[in-house]
Parts: sequence; structure tokens; C-alpha cells
Amino acid sequence: MLTIQFIPYSEIEPLSQGARIKKILDIAKENKIVVMEGRLKPVEETLLIQKTMEAVSDNFKGIELCTVYPSKKKKQDLARAFKEIMAKVLIGDREGLTVIGPANIIKEIKRNPNKIELLTENLPNKRRD
Repeated sequence: MLTIQFIPYSEIEPLSQGARIKKILDIAKENKIVVMEGRLKPVEETLLIQKTMEAVSDNFKGIELCTVYPSKKKKQDLARAFKEIMAKVLIGDREGLTVIGPANIIKEIKRNPNKIELLTENLPNKRRD
């Protein structure tokens, strides 16, 4: 069974950099795919990859990571641009979507402007008795 866990921006925004990384990595270690509103900062992505490499074992092979940004219109008026800047200042930078999953489940992530293709490995069925 494939499990996807959504993390809203409001859940990660108040966390420290280390706590964010730990939360994401702990979920991935449970063989769940994380879909996170917003994106990590470049420093956080680097730290996530570093912590992942430290955690690699026979049971945990690492992660796959993909961030999708909304497409920007090339031409926008001054009022619209001002509104977007003010929104970012007030509520944070929630633009984008980040998908993170364990490498033993995610075979490949393909990104293009309109969709994400997530190719997964065949998972053995676990029977619940």
C-alpha cells in the first residue's frame, strides 16, 4: 500500500530548520511520500540531503525530492505585483509544492509545467490479520 502524507505550510512554518528536516525525514523513513505545501529553502534542502545520507541503511535507501513552482506570467501590472509581495510578507512564501519520498518506493519523479509524474516501485502487499 502506498501512503501519501500532506503537510500544510502552517504545520512547518513555525518549526526551526532542524525540526523541519527531522519531521520530513521521519515521515520518509516510515515509507510514506510527503506532499508539502510550499518549499524548503536551498539551505534546508542541502541539510535534508546531508541528514538523509547519514541515515542511509539497509532499510532506508535515501529519498527522492522534487519541487514544483507555479508558473509566472511574464507581464503583470504593478498593483498585482505589489499584492503578491505583500501576501508573501504577511503569510510567508507558500508558493510551490514539494514532493519527498523514500528512494525504495519512488523510482523516478518527472516534473513539467502542468503535472508531476511519480513513478513508484511495485510494493509487496502486506496482509493485515
